[in-house]
Amino acid sequence: MELIRARAFARAGLIGNPSDGYHGRTLSLIVRNYWAEVVLYQWEDLEIILSQEDRCRFGSMSELQQDVQLHGYYGGVRLVKATIRCFADYCQRNGIQHHNRNFSIRYQSNIPRAVGMAGSSGIIIATLRALMQFYEVEIPLEVQPSLALSVETGELRINGGLQDRVVQVYEGLVFMDFAKERTQIIDGMEVGQYERIDPALLPNIYMAFSHEAGEPTEVTHAPLRARYDEGEQKIHVAMKRFAEITDEARGALLAREHQRFHQLIDENFDLRQSLCDLSASHMRMIEAARNAGASAKFAGSGGAIVGTFTDETQYAAIEQSLTAIGCEVFRPQIDV
Repeated sequence: MELIRARAFARAGLIGNPSDGYHGRTLSLIVRNYWAEVVLYQWEDLEIILSQEDRCRFGSMSELQQDVQLHGYYGGVRLVKATIRCFADYCQRNGIQHHNRNFSIRYQSNIPRAVGMAGSSGIIIATLRALMQFYEVEIPLEVQPSLALSVETGELRINGGLQDRVVQVYEGLVFMDFAKERTQIIDGMEVGQYERIDPALLPNIYMAFSHEAGEPTEVTHAPLRARYDEGEQKIHVAMKRFAEITDEARGALLAREHQRFHQLIDENFDLRQSLCDLSASHMRMIEAARNAGASAKFAGSGGAIVGTFTDETQYAAIEQSLTAIGCEVFRPQIDV
């Protein structure tokens, strides 16, 4: 029996987010420390097996309340189910023939939930990779992130941008340009321009997250999207600046100007703070890292942060400062 295992890794938005959903530019890195994995094998029926994330048994009512707050009512099964449907729709639209054998599929993930490290899209990308292998279907690399995004924004009506999916598909360190004039339509999907950058150009990078600070991504993105769609000038100006910051950061990396890169990370966060009401727990993480001398910004929608540091002494100070407020601190593994 053919057994397929497919993984997708967590990620950190290093510069430019949240402009990826607004025709901006971003720079992101893969985080191999955490991953979502899908196991798929031929079966008599098409069967989606519930994982621990989809549990229906709880120790108390408050435990159920907390689980629903962080994971919603459907866990990750809805992501797997929606990915299968979108994959099938893609194949039909593009006249792709494949065998009709059924399969059993299950997923597991150790990506911290609801802290902005792309756990949901990790499940989708891993599922998509397993389906492509099982059905022997090749989807262009640049199309895969757009197909994955359509699972959430189109099928499940969850706000999001392409950034997470692009870096999870391409891996490594990726510069992304989503400007309208550089967008293409391939296989019916809107595709930006993506450039891999050598991770060796990066300065020292740390990350930290707090399970207590987690919240669903919609809490941040839904109000921001509404204000943008209503034409609020402040939001439109900020999105333009996020894109400019990303260009400057790319230039700083290529020139090995690490201090300038450090400054741009802080500017990225400060601009975001000027747009949104941020929770006290999220702000404590940023302040703790900056007090230790690091640069710091959200890695995604909140709950995890990413930044730069100079040396081992400073990393020890960052670790001490952040663990004191209940955070887990680590260095992201980018390369294989």
